[in-house]
Amino acid sequence: MRFKPITRPRPAIRRARAAFTLVEVLAALLFMAIVIPVAVDGLRLANLAGQVGQRKAAAARIAERMLNELIVTGQLRGATQNGVVQEGAQQYHWSMRSEPWPQDAMQLVTVQVIFPVQGRDYDVRLSTLVDNSTQ
Repeated sequence: MRFKPITRPRPAIRRARAAFTLVEVLAALLFMAIVIPVAVDGLRLANLAGQVGQRKAAAARIAERMLNELIVTGQLRGATQNGVVQEGAQQYHWSMRSEPWPQDAMQLVTVQVIFPVQGRDYDVRLSTLVDNSTQ
């Protein structure tokens, strides 16, 4: 009885079929070199937008609080006032400006709150009209 000889593939041939070619590796590296910086930049922008949104909401609360406090205490006589409010670990610089309103016997009171996010300054402004008789 004769059997066919068993032919086994050579190890070098088997490895060549299972490996990636140099062109495939270079294409994958090029793809990663393009995609990774774009993804990281997108994450950085999303982080910045989140921080600006949170601090802008806090700045709006501070502006409203300062405006109400200045009206209630009657401190609107001066043309401008300013100060710093600490909320958590953040500092918010505020300034108040009072101008006469041209139509009626009223004052236009504007509070501006400035806050930094990642080295750039942002601001929130809140304005209202106040009757001169309440001052």
